[in-house]
Amino acid sequence: MYMPPDTRLKLDPRDEYTHPPEAVGNYNESMYFNAFDSARRIGAWVRVGNRPNEGHAEMTCCVYLPDGRVGFMFARPSITGNERMSAAGMTFEVIEPFKRHRVTYEGDLLVMDDPLAMADPSTAFKRYPKRPASIALDFEGVSPMHGGEIVDMQGRPIELDPEHAVYRGHTEQNMAVNGHITVDGVKHDLVGGTGYRDKSWGPRHWHSFFWYKWLPVTFSRDFGILLSIKGRPEGGPNRISGNVLRDGVYEPVIDGRIETEYDEAWIPKGLTAWVTTERKTYVMKGRIVTTVPLRHRKVGARDFKTYTRITESMSEYTCEGHTVLGMTEYCDLMNDGVPISERQADAVQ
Repeated sequence: MYMPPDTRLKLDPRDEYTHPPEAVGNYNESMYFNAFDSARRIGAWVRVGNRPNEGHAEMTCCVYLPDGRVGFMFARPSITGNERMSAAGMTFEVIEPFKRHRVTYEGDLLVMDDPLAMADPSTAFKRYPKRPASIALDFEGVSPMHGGEIVDMQGRPIELDPEHAVYRGHTEQNMAVNGHITVDGVKHDLVGGTGYRDKSWGPRHWHSFFWYKWLPVTFSRDFGILLSIKGRPEGGPNRISGNVLRDGVYEPVIDGRIETEYDEAWIPKGLTAWVTTERKTYVMKGRIVTTVPLRHRKVGARDFKTYTRITESMSEYTCEGHTVLGMTEYCDLMNDGVPISERQADAVQ
């Protein structure tokens, strides 16, 4: 994660729980989990984001079914506080800080045989049927925690510009997963699965992200790769961060790059990532299996000529003799249908 000058990270188990909201309109506290069973070819990611000062939460549930269909649901229920991470049928429980969490969901999913239909969510929700779903997943941390709250060198909170900030604190962790996902009466067990989680809190506007590429991949209990590359609207070198998990120890990432193959609509099809630590450079290849495109329009914008797009892709990754399902998440400011990250790359070449 990016660290401003003269700051450090403070990691506190109390940050696994919710915080008193800051006195800014766009305060956000969110948790995200993903889970995959590579043998059964099923995956999912879920998110709850509380925006108590705006009076609502955000709940997203996305299930990648083995036959290529996707179950998806988004809701923005009203909330009056920030006491727990529970919204629209989705509940996140901290069983043991830094170690064990539980995710449950009871509600409907929009079941789509063409997940790219979510590029136009209004049409997709009219076109596809909603089906009942039930999720119960137990997550176990298999790595140290990555991240924390960004504080000054004396341990005090730093000043943030709420219009441009994306978090005050941010934590991530490689996970093992067991449980089940049931969609429209069909139960899918996840046994010995792999996953990832993150949490953030503080001021956030989605349009404050210029672009980023986020590859959180857990290959096993002993091996995982996180690579995050963020573009800078002011120009200059990209911000590169992450780590490689080897036998319970993190190797910090000191350099990284990603080359992506896209289709004609700028949907990713495959990628190669070079992830460098002091120990070595790891080469990780990804084949996109299924993508769900999501979009966020800046408040007050009249059209979608310029908007933020996030592609959420279940992908098959290979590295160091391991093959596993994982996530590829790309967030881009889109201009006339082209990702700003690719416009920047073309300008540099």
